[in-house]
Amino acid sequence: MNKENKILINSKNFAIRIIRLYQYLNEEKKEHVLSKQLLRCGTSIGANVRESINAQSKADFMSKLNIALKESNETEYWLELLYETNYLTKEQYDSIINDNNNLTGTLINILKTLKSTE
Repeated sequence: MNKENKILINSKNFAIRIIRLYQYLNEEKKEHVLSKQLLRCGTSIGANVRESINAQSKADFMSKLNIALKESNETEYWLELLYETNYLTKEQYDSIINDNNNLTGTLINILKTLKSTE
């Protein structure tokens, strides 16, 4: 349960960072297409983690966390594109990609633990 709580808190905090980054990219950089994609997948991580709380079964729980993992991977892609097209500085990119990588790692660890208990 401790890992689930950690992922709930971290994924929500990450979603807030993504929303703020989306606002920055729209207002300061006038970037609307890539940032919208980032907003969708970056906030979807936490939404799927939250949805997993009321999963109907272990398989459903794992499915929701697998979707969150896929969204985390997609988030990484959009962050890379924003960085490589100079919408994000190295410092901005390094900070947020580190948070995303931590979420990805936590999701992988939870899923591995769940699979090992099958």
